[in-house]
Amino acid sequence: MRRLMTPRTVWLALAAALAAVAAVLTMRRSRCLAATRPLPAQHQDEPEPAVSAAAPVPVPVPVPVPDQPAAAPLLGTPTASDLQRFVTKPSILDRPPARPRSPREPLSEAARRRLTRWGVAGCALVLLASCTQMLESAVFSNAPATRDAGESVTQPGLITDEVCDPSLSESRATCLLLRIPGEDPPGREPVTPPPAETVDEDCLPKEATPRVRKIDAKVTRAVNRQWRRIESWLKTHAPRSHRTLGKPGKAADIVAAEAETGLRFPDDLRASLLRHDGSRFLDDTWAFGFLGNSNAGVAQILDGWRGLCEIDGGNEGDGGDAHARTEWWDGRMLPVGADGMGNHLVVDAVQRDVGTTDHEGSMSFRPGGVRIRSFHALLKATADAMENGTSIGYWKPTAVAGEVEWDVLDLGP
Repeated sequence: MRRLMTPRTVWLALAAALAAVAAVLTMRRSRCLAATRPLPAQHQDEPEPAVSAAAPVPVPVPVPVPDQPAAAPLLGTPTASDLQRFVTKPSILDRPPARPRSPREPLSEAARRRLTRWGVAGCALVLLASCTQMLESAVFSNAPATRDAGESVTQPGLITDEVCDPSLSESRATCLLLRIPGEDPPGREPVTPPPAETVDEDCLPKEATPRVRKIDAKVTRAVNRQWRRIESWLKTHAPRSHRTLGKPGKAADIVAAEAETGLRFPDDLRASLLRHDGSRFLDDTWAFGFLGNSNAGVAQILDGWRGLCEIDGGNEGDGGDAHARTEWWDGRMLPVGADGMGNHLVVDAVQRDVGTTDHEGSMSFRPGGVRIRSFHALLKATADAMENGTSIGYWKPTAVAGEVEWDVLDLGP
């Protein structure tokens, strides 16, 4: 803990401030006096003494001067060229003489009383602050710091309820509870980790360094081709849904999501996100999506993955690929869509096909009763159904009042 400011420091600061104020006031007063001081009278020759009319005027007697050559200058006498060379020239730094200012009128009696009152009030405040600082230093500065207090905070506003690791110096500055070796955290019961065989390792990925991966140009062209078909149909038949399409995504956001989830987004899904980073909800229009779900952007995919892993972060049985595709949720899935009722459209990050998971506890990789082997296949099937008026299994897209609606067909037994 940093030492508090001592009274000596406070008095030194106050003395320095008063000295600075006095110096400023002295300089200002010196300038005012210099400006109002009258300029000295120029030197003038004294007048010749008056000659009375009665006194005789002496007549000067001419003194013979020896002849000297006119071209030879006398030693020590400057010539005309010397005088011209030493003429003082004006400088750009010269300032014109200050105009004399008229003397200020003296303050009135009321103004002097107000100044006196404000001065007394300021001195009282300074004295009160000094006394308070001295009292605080005398009472609190010498309080011994105890290790059992469990508080090690150096920056305000960064206190959290987490338990610190005493081996990490940076964690001691941002947490509230300090773990003491051999003791349980105060106010916390020991947390028993779940059995190793029930933990979903995909929900607990290892830390990875974000790295941008290049997308195959053929995949990008194929994904953009299907999006152009969808966009053209939406502009003509469902302009309100077309306005909900998101802006192009950023590769850095995708890389950050991959690093946090520990999953590799399929190339066709990354190419789709780079063209449209999901869809957004407008006031009166549902966000465009596929098979009755809104199209999720990078942030929605990451938030959905976190939330589903918090709800179900374990595996049934011994885990493995078979259980990952039959449980209600597994951490290797990417939630690329949601219907707002707890159901999600997912992409398997390993097999890259499209499936659905619902809140009743089941997962299926036959959305609409058909297999969709990739996100690009989902885009193509949607474009075909829109242009031809067909369906994707029992899901059929239709335009109603400028908005896309997905109808569920009764295909019979």
